[in-house]
Amino acid sequence: MLNKGSPLPMYYQIEEDLKRKIESGIYNYGEAIPSERELSETYEVSRMTVRQAISNMVRNRILYREKGRGTFVAEEKFEQPLQGVTSFSEDMKRRGLTPHNELLIFEKQEPDETTKDILQLKEGEVYYLKRIRYADEEPMAIEETFIPVHLFPELDADRLEGVSFYEYIETKTAHSIERARQTIEAGTAVLEEAEPLSIEEGDAILRIERLGYLSAGVPFERNTSIYRSDRYKFISDMQREK
Repeated sequence: MLNKGSPLPMYYQIEEDLKRKIESGIYNYGEAIPSERELSETYEVSRMTVRQAISNMVRNRILYREKGRGTFVAEEKFEQPLQGVTSFSEDMKRRGLTPHNELLIFEKQEPDETTKDILQLKEGEVYYLKRIRYADEEPMAIEETFIPVHLFPELDADRLEGVSFYEYIETKTAHSIERARQTIEAGTAVLEEAEPLSIEEGDAILRIERLGYLSAGVPFERNTSIYRSDRYKFISDMQREK
């Protein structure tokens, strides 16, 4: 129960108690939690206090509301460490999930000036890939990738069937991946992003730009990924410099 003598606000104590119950499996993902009236009786506080706790948890995407039905436990977010260079498929397999790609576009094209500059190309075509990335058949991200053709002249759509691009590089070519530089920005989904990700237009997304390098320091991919922020979060371990 709540500690009414504690300096911690009642709504905060309710949030923490509900989080513990979710983590312990008392309230499971996708299931409804008790109504505001029931919770106010359980915690012996006003419905306004309960409503504030629930609103905070909805804002943090721990819970979600459905009009006329109630408040439900949101699905657990995937945690993606910011250390190490891994592919989407590798991340999903590590979690025991089955990755799947829907290849929307695979073609050769002349790169624009920005892509040429980023990939350090003076001339030559690039492959352009656009894919929807799935985990256990649930859409997680949309990816657009530009790859210099001269680095992987044998690459085609069939060679990427069932494997990640990184796996293809390290098992089917003489190249190896050294490092990557990426930036992450928050944004909102436009209609053409929302529909394939099964979210609503205007929902929050994470936009990730990645530039990958081979062992010789040669840039080999320019990648833009749009991730569902309701299913993904990124974590980073940091140490204070002395």
